[in-house]
Amino acid sequence: MRISSIEEFPRELVPVEIPPHTVMLRGIGWDSNVYLVKDGSEALIVDTGTGVNWHVYTEIWGREGYLNGVEKVTIFNTHEHFDHVGGNSVLKDWLEGKGIKVLFAAHEVTAKTLEKGDDYVILAYSYGRKFEPGKVDIHLKDGEILRIGSLELELIHTPGHTAGSSCLYLYDEVKLMFTGDTVFKGTVGRTDLPTGNGWKLQESLERLRDYDVDFGLPGHGWVIKDWRKNIDEILGWL
Repeated sequence: MRISSIEEFPRELVPVEIPPHTVMLRGIGWDSNVYLVKDGSEALIVDTGTGVNWHVYTEIWGREGYLNGVEKVTIFNTHEHFDHVGGNSVLKDWLEGKGIKVLFAAHEVTAKTLEKGDDYVILAYSYGRKFEPGKVDIHLKDGEILRIGSLELELIHTPGHTAGSSCLYLYDEVKLMFTGDTVFKGTVGRTDLPTGNGWKLQESLERLRDYDVDFGLPGHGWVIKDWRKNIDEILGWL
């Protein structure tokens, strides 16, 4: 599904603002959700979709002024799959064209896969596309902190959906968990794709349950509002 102009953008996919720092864009078609977190002159983009509809996301950011005053953007990929990383290179080009410095960040397992361009894991072929490998500037380990302006986000390695799957936890006045495809509202990411592991996913969920979270922000679908209840219900049938 490709949207050719902002006028075609579905009403339910308008930007969702989560004060004080975050904007959620619901993914179009096969795209992941795309998140923007801004603090002063720095911003974080969490996942980039397939790259098919990047122009819609950037048009919204521009129209709403979300990137006004931003000088540096870090693009973080929650895991290796193409529907979350396919827009990396085109967003980098667009941002640099605006004079904005761009860095890439990911858990070290995901970072190595993206730098290698390992399509066995990335699965670009299943979307009829090709992934363009590129340098990942920041290789994160479990528990390390990603700093965006004055904000500190904890990298939580949550293998299961893929070996490199990770979440970012923002402990702020509103506590957010960016979950990628580890956990959604009412369900989890599949584990039958390359490097997936159901037992590790269960362990990851049990670990995530202990975090104090106001809103879980998944890679697809809607916001998770009842964090522990949602995970408990999933663990009950997983």
